[in-house]
Amino acid sequence: MANGVGEGCAQLSAVADAVLYEGYLLYPYRRSSAKNRVRWQFGVLLPRNWVERDGPVTPGLSGSADSWYQRTECLLRVRRPDAVVRVRVRYLQLQYKQVEAAGADGVHRPVESLRTADGVTRLSFEEAVPRETEVAVPLAELLRGGRSFAVGAPAGAEYEPLPAGAGRIVRRRREVRGGTTVEAEPLGAGLYRLRVRTENTADAAGPEAPRSAVLGQALLATHTLLAGDGAEFVSLIDPPAGFAEQARGCRNAFTFPVLGGPAPEPAGGDGATGALLLSAPIILPDHPQVAPESPGDLHDAAEIDEILTLRTMLLTDEEKAEARATDPRAARILDRVDTMPREVFARLHGAIRSLAPAPRPAAGRPAWWQEGGDDGLCPSTDTVLVAGVPVGGGSRVRLCPRGRGADAQDMFLAGRTARVAAVFHDVDGSVRLAVTVDDDPAAELHDWYGRFHYFRPDEVAPLDRAECPAPAAAPAPLPDRLQRRPQT
Repeated sequence: MANGVGEGCAQLSAVADAVLYEGYLLYPYRRSSAKNRVRWQFGVLLPRNWVERDGPVTPGLSGSADSWYQRTECLLRVRRPDAVVRVRVRYLQLQYKQVEAAGADGVHRPVESLRTADGVTRLSFEEAVPRETEVAVPLAELLRGGRSFAVGAPAGAEYEPLPAGAGRIVRRRREVRGGTTVEAEPLGAGLYRLRVRTENTADAAGPEAPRSAVLGQALLATHTLLAGDGAEFVSLIDPPAGFAEQARGCRNAFTFPVLGGPAPEPAGGDGATGALLLSAPIILPDHPQVAPESPGDLHDAAEIDEILTLRTMLLTDEEKAEARATDPRAARILDRVDTMPREVFARLHGAIRSLAPAPRPAAGRPAWWQEGGDDGLCPSTDTVLVAGVPVGGGSRVRLCPRGRGADAQDMFLAGRTARVAAVFHDVDGSVRLAVTVDDDPAAELHDWYGRFHYFRPDEVAPLDRAECPAPAAAPAPLPDRLQRRPQT
């Protein structure tokens, strides 16, 4: 994005690419792996008549995990009257890779796999092609009714002959049609609400067809990059003082906007703004970044690079051969792992971000160490006072995650009731309550495993108290629905 994302912010581009290919192909990167049989989980925009075949989908309620549109609303603070907003919509177009064997009659017939004379096996599988559309729109035009532009890609086919006339690989793409509308409305004092809506404008030929049959018409991993020339975006997670109400008024559907690029130094304590914004179908913090130690994408940002690399190293030769035949991106991962220098692998084990030494007492132990500091503590029976009420194991509370700085996932549980399983004391003197949510059907299982949600005492209210205490600064509401990968 000129003067914005593409040229000036490699950090945001790397994160956007990770979003584009998140979940594209999961370890062990083989077609036969169960977790690679159900793909395309994030930012999937399908034809509207297919999504609403059983009636309109109401955001926030149960129904299809897919949608036919995304809506981003964010705050824009303008610095000069000739401000320009740059919008880039990115997505993947599905590509069917079909291996065809050549018959004696000269006719090519589709097959699932084909081993050629060079000893290489080819597999039929689904690939994807990255697409993007970018526009630059003056703010004045956005205020006069906005700008609409087409996003999409034509149908196409490519043919790759195989050695010794054994057959060919055919890559076919169906037409993808979509459209994006960008609008702005003034909120006063140089502040505007910017709205970007991207829709799939195609009609599915068979609304009753299975999802796999219409994915070829979908925009996959759809997300939006925004840049401001003469303007800056306001964080919806940590809005500046006085902007909390306007931030709460932003309504995002199937996407979550965060500030992009490097965090300002020093970070402002009264909220954050920035010239770049990433609106993705995955919950991210402001100023997300890919760790500089990461040597390349593994298509699973929820996993640790070192663990995935070690697991990939342990694949058998047969498993690696299948992965290479499955997808070119899988082959590149294997090549990188097989040739990774020792010093690059060593960096994956961990990194020190600050060189400031932690104070240590004369005895040589960490400053937080207290001999016998945990004597007499018992998580299952300890209590802590919350609003004057002793809360401990077995207590029932209402969850009230704090506004500014709360974990985004915790905000999904705001207002829910839960049972306290234990009270834990951290080495720094803070306290955490381990809880299980009352209406979680797996609560008993989580309790048995010892897997809990953790909240501070000031983030819960005893059930004999009517309401949660009002947070000092409430964050913007979470998007109506976000698509999340099923557990594998």
